[in-house]
Amino acid sequence: MSSIQEQLIQLREELREHNYNYYVLDNATISDYDFDMKLKTLQDLEAKHPEFFDASSPTQRVGGEVTKNFETIAHKNRMYSLSNSYSKEDLLDWEKRVQKILGTEAVEYTCELKYDGASINLTYEKGQLIKAVTRGDGFQGDNVTANIKTIRSIPLQLKTDFVTDFEIRGEIILPLEGFSKMNEARVEAGDDPYMNPRNTASGSLKLQDSAEVAKRPLDCLLYHVVAERLPFKTHYEALENAKKAGFKIPDTIKVAKSIDEILDYINLWDTQRFKLPYETDGVVIKVNSLHQQDELGYTAKAPRWAIAYKFKAEQKSTVLNSISYQVGRTGAITPVANLEPVELAGTIVKRASLHNADQIEKLDIRVNDTVFVEKGGEIIPKVVGVDLTKRPADSQPTVYATHCPECNTELVRTEGDAKHYCPNEYGCPTQIAGRIQHFISRKAMDIEGLGGETVALLAKENLISNYADLYELKTEQIIPLERMAEKSAENMIKGIEKSKEIPFERVLFALGIRFVGETVAKKLAKYFKNIDSLLNASFEELIAVDEIGDRIAQSIIDFSNNPLNIDLVNRLKSYGVQMELSAKALENQTDELQGKIFVVSGVFTKMSRNELKKSIEDNGGKVSSSISKKTNYIIAGDNMGPSKRTKAEDLGIPIISEDDYIAMI
Repeated sequence: MSSIQEQLIQLREELREHNYNYYVLDNATISDYDFDMKLKTLQDLEAKHPEFFDASSPTQRVGGEVTKNFETIAHKNRMYSLSNSYSKEDLLDWEKRVQKILGTEAVEYTCELKYDGASINLTYEKGQLIKAVTRGDGFQGDNVTANIKTIRSIPLQLKTDFVTDFEIRGEIILPLEGFSKMNEARVEAGDDPYMNPRNTASGSLKLQDSAEVAKRPLDCLLYHVVAERLPFKTHYEALENAKKAGFKIPDTIKVAKSIDEILDYINLWDTQRFKLPYETDGVVIKVNSLHQQDELGYTAKAPRWAIAYKFKAEQKSTVLNSISYQVGRTGAITPVANLEPVELAGTIVKRASLHNADQIEKLDIRVNDTVFVEKGGEIIPKVVGVDLTKRPADSQPTVYATHCPECNTELVRTEGDAKHYCPNEYGCPTQIAGRIQHFISRKAMDIEGLGGETVALLAKENLISNYADLYELKTEQIIPLERMAEKSAENMIKGIEKSKEIPFERVLFALGIRFVGETVAKKLAKYFKNIDSLLNASFEELIAVDEIGDRIAQSIIDFSNNPLNIDLVNRLKSYGVQMELSAKALENQTDELQGKIFVVSGVFTKMSRNELKKSIEDNGGKVSSSISKKTNYIIAGDNMGPSKRTKAEDLGIPIISEDDYIAMI
């Protein structure tokens, strides 16, 4: 090794250590001036010797890379949302659900503060940061690696051997002091101040010039390690080792043995959080044992082994000036309170949800009332009460809308529905635009170059009146439109063409059949395999599908009985949109296990638990998290929970090994 190379390696190691001491441990071991001088020496050496380039060098943090369009990347492991709780009763209900699945096993928990920023997923291979992707919709997000590399508390290269290949999740935050200084500088420059740290942190990740990101005092707090097989027994142990490897893990994490200890932690931080250097909006409680986390698994939306406790939302009072009504893509009507502007949780609130007619009647909400407003889950403002002491003498009860505000069709409300609906499905302009916007959305057809404003423009110019019309658009029709150029028109047509590759389950979701969300669409696609089988299915055939109830079944039948819908589906087919599962998706699928329910418990050697569960579903079986009389088989690995084994034996359910299962299929 040459002396130059040795000098480079030594300088990089030295600067990494100083960087870690300052940004992670908050314990500077060198002056800012000396650090800058060493960094400049390193930059000069690297410039003269590009043959010794190192992607994880401290010099890579200063930014300079410009990203025009952020690439969308699918997450290897889905980033789930967390279920929320707001009371001791909610936590006790969650604990009961956990214990029901785990039986008599002792359970301990970790308590962590819920940081208020932008979620990020970092991927490391052989100790090096490979990529950083935003949460997005949980299934896919934006590649913001160039911007993330500028955040000095995120290690580009790990200090110790940790795990060979893994993902680590955390929150990009903007500490309050740094946020305050940014706003002082903006005000001095004559610019409007930023509203709150969370939105500013999130917006920073999408700045095109990483050199601009490097100027912002962003930080990253990590809270979850994901890998195929972790060499740790608990979540707490994984985080402790991640801290040793160089990650910034907050020291506020605590292991709790009971709900009472969890409540003590919540009560402590409900007041102490205001002394922290960053914003928090609650506490996250997790089952500590990684083995028990595997046993508990996930619902369609959230892990069963974790729950968020939200601190009481900030509440303000203001005057309700008027009530307007919004029409959703399915025709659902949502009443909206138009308010005298009020600052709430760092943003100016002018509008808030009133939910439905029942809520207005229950709270007796009236125009000109002084109402209490809070942010539900700290995000969507809602009216939660009325200050009756300030009600005007001439106040009149609210009469709920009787006709659609967009097309004037009389509204309907079916028994059991909380909302009123506009039944003019194919004539109401908002519903037409809403269905097209849903069709092109990220979780559905994900058509690049096409957004809500463009859809409205295309509809206004009578170029489209439904989502099938998109596939007949021509570049020359789009170029003359307002704010359109040749390049943007070409990109839109390319995006529409590329959407023909979107798999069937997402196309099914995109069709906008009422009550058919992402998860239901996947189940239906897997069961019926193509659109014709689904739309020709009887009510009995539909409810025979796992988790498909009467309401969903009737909605599918109503959709398939409408000739306009069948025409749209046939047109999409003719354009080449995927209306059946691909050969690859069908490759390993059989009906071998149709009607069989399996519980998977323990640690396996030939397949991971996720591979085992996927195999069961690919072969027509169902995976359940808890044992019941309906369970057909328990697949038991090492460390199977003793309570599960006892329950299986009591119910006479066959316990089979991983090898037995492989032989079965």
